[in-house]
Parts: sequence; structure tokens; C-alpha cells
Amino acid sequence: MSQFSFETAPKIICEQGGANRLGEIAKGLGASRVFLVTDAGLIKAKLLDGALASLAAAGVAVTVFADVLADPPEISVQAAVDVAREAGADGVVGFGGGSSLDTAKLVALLVRTPQALPDIYGIGLARGPRLPLIQVPTTAGTGSEVTPISILTTPSHEKKGVVSPLLYPDIALLDSRLTLGLPSAVTAMTGVDAMVHAIEAFTTRLKKNPLSDALAVKALQLLYPNLLAAVNDGNDATVREAMLLGSLFAGMAFANAPVGAVHALAYPLGGHYGLPHGLTNSLVLLPVLEFNLGVAQSLYAELGRAILPELASANDVAAAAAFVAAIRARVAAMPYAQTLREAGVKEGDLPMLAEDAMKVQRLLVNNPRDVAYPDALALYQAAY
Repeated sequence: MSQFSFETAPKIICEQGGANRLGEIAKGLGASRVFLVTDAGLIKAKLLDGALASLAAAGVAVTVFADVLADPPEISVQAAVDVAREAGADGVVGFGGGSSLDTAKLVALLVRTPQALPDIYGIGLARGPRLPLIQVPTTAGTGSEVTPISILTTPSHEKKGVVSPLLYPDIALLDSRLTLGLPSAVTAMTGVDAMVHAIEAFTTRLKKNPLSDALAVKALQLLYPNLLAAVNDGNDATVREAMLLGSLFAGMAFANAPVGAVHALAYPLGGHYGLPHGLTNSLVLLPVLEFNLGVAQSLYAELGRAILPELASANDVAAAAAFVAAIRARVAAMPYAQTLREAGVKEGDLPMLAEDAMKVQRLLVNNPRDVAYPDALALYQAAY
């Protein structure tokens, strides 16, 4: 067996209604003044009520920061850090989607160990220690609750990542009740995002390993058959829990076996157009699958057999083609824009987007097939 290393959050709690024990959990980490990072929509939807009541009952003071922005810009993260520092926070809770969780990671780090964001973009550049950190996802998509990555938008509209083991939380708390009733479009985008994580982790070039493979396969086996049901009936608790677990497993997988060209091409779309991350992944997913097919055929075949039992005896060519067709059909059934044109992207911007995608070498090096600028431009054109 080839050598590999594997890291994840030290503790994962999966419990319906678990958010109503947040006070007890935070106190167990020694936190008495919690800084809770979320967004205004969750407060309006009253999703935080149980968690806030639990914190109050445990005698834990709370400062709520609800000004998180999608694809968080640097200025938004720094504002959160400033408020947390003024509040004397000794613990941080991320409560929400990927943007809230990514912001919470950096707040926990920068309040405890101040450092300039531009200095820590990249892999392993951040310094610690950080404050105690609990992550509570309310969508089944990013897997950010178990990744050492925080993605921000720079003033020049680039998506850049801070990647460090310091960003793993102390506890990831999964409460599927928080995802009940999530709008169908958000369910769809985040669900496809999670599937992309699983697919790209399984086919990654440099750090693919047996543990990430097992998690990626299990993730896809949960996500693929449950996504349509979750989109069509947002109140099915069993389906919602399957999606949340699938997202978690995919997050654990790609945290150790990094994603590739789908994400590299998606980032400029989010940076320049403000499109949701799950949507941008979905828009470029099929062109990248087709582009990689010749190199990743045996891997796509394995994934095909994992989610489609009827492919058990199919050869690699047939199984890989069936896998791509199945993903194409699943994405086509999602209630959102299916092409870059429908999403409002200008055709004249494609060369600029391709140039920006080529800057994301941190991810492109993981893709099973090399991607040069003409390839990136052709992939955007195919997605248009």
C-alpha cells in the first residue's frame, strides 16, 4: 500500500435536535463567551432559537454576528474578527452554510493569533493557536464542517483559500432538523456541490488514498439516490439526514484528496458574477467529466458501479459512460440554470474567466488530466 496521511475533525456529533445541546457542548470546550457566526436568513427562519436558548441555559454569553456574505470577501471576515475581539470571545460557533462556516474558521484563528489574510493564502501558511471552534452546518453541500479550508473573495474578485489543519473544528455538529424545509434550489445546488466533492476526491491525481476513496464512494451512494427526493420534499427527515451525512463524508474525502478542475473553473464564476458556489460547480461539471473521461475512465466506471447496481458486470467503457450519463441526467433535473448563458455569464468574458481559472494551480494540479489555457477556454465554451 502506498503511504498516505489522513486528517479530519477530532469529534463529529450526528444527532437530530443536537443544536439544542449547543450550550452544553460549548461549555465542554471551556467556552463562556461564544461568538456565533451566521446569516440573517437563518435568524429570520428561527433556526437559531433552540441553539441560543441552550447557550443561555448553560450560562454561556453569546454575541451573534449575522452579517456573513456569500463567498465571503476579505472585508466581511475582518469585520467579524473585529467584533469578536471586542466581545472578548473565547469560543466560536459557525452556524449556517459554507460561507458562515468558512468565516467562523478564520475568526477563531485570527482573534487568537492575529495575522494578515493575504499572508496566509495557500497551504500551511497560517499560524496558531486558535479559539475553540464548533461547526454546525445547515446545508448538505460544502462539507466545510470537516475541512481545513476557508475560501474567500479577494478585492480583485479572485477566490483564494487558506488551507491549514488549524481550521479543522474541535467539533462538527450535524443536526438534520436544521436542513428541513431548505428551499429546493438551495437543496439542489448544495447537493450537487457535495457530489462534485465526492467525484473529484475519488479521481484526484496526487493524494488519492484508500480512506478518501471509501468516504467518496459512500458519499455518492448517499447523495445520488437521495438528491431528487430532497429537492422534491424538503421535509423528509430520513432523506435530509442521508444528504447531510453524504455531504460530511464527501467533505472528509476532499479535505484529504483535493478537488480539481471543476472547482478551479467554478471559482472565477463566483468571484466575478457572484453566483452560488454549488451552481458554478454544476455549470462546469459535465464538460469537465467529458474532458477527463479518457484518463479517468476506470475510476468513473468504479463510481458508476457503486451507484448503479445494474452496471456490476459492465466493462469500464460502458460503466464510465453510464456514470457520466447518470450524473448528466441528475443535474438536468435540478431547478436552476443549466448553462453559463442562462446564468447570466457574458460570452465575451470567457477568455478572462479561463485566464483566472489557470491561476488556480493549487487545484488544477489535482485534476486527472492536465488543463492548459485552451482547454479551460474550451470547457467554458462547452458550458455556455
